[in-house]
Amino acid sequence: MALTFTLDPPVDRELRDGILALWADVTNAGGAVGFVAPVTPEEIRPQLVNHLVDMAKGRTRLLVGRDEEGAVAATAFLTYNPKRIMAHWIWLYTVMVHPRHQGKGYGRDLMAAAADVARELEGVEAIRLTCRGGIGVDNFYAACGYKEVGRVPGAIRVAPGDDRDDIIMLLPL
Repeated sequence: MALTFTLDPPVDRELRDGILALWADVTNAGGAVGFVAPVTPEEIRPQLVNHLVDMAKGRTRLLVGRDEEGAVAATAFLTYNPKRIMAHWIWLYTVMVHPRHQGKGYGRDLMAAAADVARELEGVEAIRLTCRGGIGVDNFYAACGYKEVGRVPGAIRVAPGDDRDDIIMLLPL
């Protein structure tokens, strides 16, 4: 069964806690979403609050995918570029699909839904994201139509002696 996507759902306790649980589960399963395992929802909370503040200020949009049980199963945050001369593209952050749903095509569905949202935003011509090298997620984004446009070697320190590239990818709309 496919996920049901909602743009800018009302943020209540259930949604907030669902996103925190998703983020922790994705990270603890090896996902590269800003943290290194092991992590708890409470450790993630400040970063989610930053996203929620940006949403309240109109700088960020939230795309949520729910599974057949109504649980938060996927997210992506679309953030407007604060620089006027770069307002023709947006950032895509915190792209996640719950580990229990991986391998079902939901990641591609999430990326397609994010692109559909971006196409409806006035003046937006492209989506830009960054991803952690060394885990193959750049291949996933390439399969979704993104092109690598830059790479900063060793920019992400996962652990002492374990530095990964920060890969910059772009999807023209």
